[in-house]
Amino acid sequence: MNRIFLDVHALQTVPPSNLNRDDTGAPKSAVYGGVPRARVSSQAWKRATRTYFTDEQLLEPSELGVRTKKVAEVLAARITALDSAISGTAALKLAAEVIQSATGSKIEVPQRKRTEKEDGAEPAAPTSKYLMFLSARQLDGLAQLAVDGAADIKTYLKDKENKARAKEIADTLHSVDIALFGRMVADSADINVDAAVQVAHAISVHRVENESDYYTAVDDKNTDAEPGAGMIGTVDFNSATLYRYAALNVHQLRNNLGEGLREDEPLTTPVRRAVEAFVHGFIASLPTGKINTFGNHTLPDAVIVKLRTTRPVSFASVFEEPVRGEDGGYVKEACERLAQYVPSVERAYGDEDSTQTWVLRVGASTEKLAGLGEEIPSLTTLVTSVGQAVADHMEHDG
Repeated sequence: MNRIFLDVHALQTVPPSNLNRDDTGAPKSAVYGGVPRARVSSQAWKRATRTYFTDEQLLEPSELGVRTKKVAEVLAARITALDSAISGTAALKLAAEVIQSATGSKIEVPQRKRTEKEDGAEPAAPTSKYLMFLSARQLDGLAQLAVDGAADIKTYLKDKENKARAKEIADTLHSVDIALFGRMVADSADINVDAAVQVAHAISVHRVENESDYYTAVDDKNTDAEPGAGMIGTVDFNSATLYRYAALNVHQLRNNLGEGLREDEPLTTPVRRAVEAFVHGFIASLPTGKINTFGNHTLPDAVIVKLRTTRPVSFASVFEEPVRGEDGGYVKEACERLAQYVPSVERAYGDEDSTQTWVLRVGASTEKLAGLGEEIPSLTTLVTSVGQAVADHMEHDG
């Protein structure tokens, strides 16, 4: 399969908010072009995208994975579901042994919880030292392996074929989110999964200074004789027009998914479904930091999606000189800059003829972007159009 890349660019205006905090509680920031910018980390938006898959039912549970230190508990529940005679501590012990064999990672009760155990209490569940990312189908396979060897799991896993089977289960049938965002297994690098998606830190297209809100809360039971606040505090925030960017390596995604998630469908179908879920999820999702405080629910003002056969290209450079907002806002000037910059870059580097472009936009301020590609009326149509184009490329390449 030839190389195929999807670039997703979005301009999104967010009112007073604190989407992604640093260690002091302030919105994250960065210096770019010599001035401070608002920043939302790539990790925050990847997490929001993964959550969106589930919340909006873009993908079925069987197509997703679980990332947790409590992997023994998750696997133990599946073991018990397969064989109700195995439960509680026995299921946890089986799960720990199977995971250790499959991933090389030690699964044990944390030292702190060992010392905290009270007399007569159930022993604490073992956990992994770091977040373990396994697909639903990998967990199902490992649960069946545990049940098969339940009589004497240690001896069962000493058999070379059984040990190899455990590792093979952990390294095949990857979920869509593992295939997209990758997986690192520190104790067994050979079952790592290279991410098919790269997500940039979102940055404001203009200079941003954080502000601080001083707030008070009234005690409902205070009387007139008890004036004053029941609580006072401060919360930092900013507002910004963000440039967001992600690159999806479609051929890497196809390799990660292997033979697909379902045996009864062609290889292009799960890849297309994964592509469509990512495009939809990345565009529509929003990190939830301080969302109850600010209610900053916005969607992108403009989205540009490009399908390339060369290499990913971010357009962040056009905002190295910060947008001034002299007309009272930032979206219009940001769109005007992109409308001039994008064709220039693609002409200079010979990428015009090999690139498909779709534009989804809202409002008059984004009008200049209309000439960059095929205008799409809705997010649903955009997702379908991109998915079809990816499928066509894969079928053409065989």
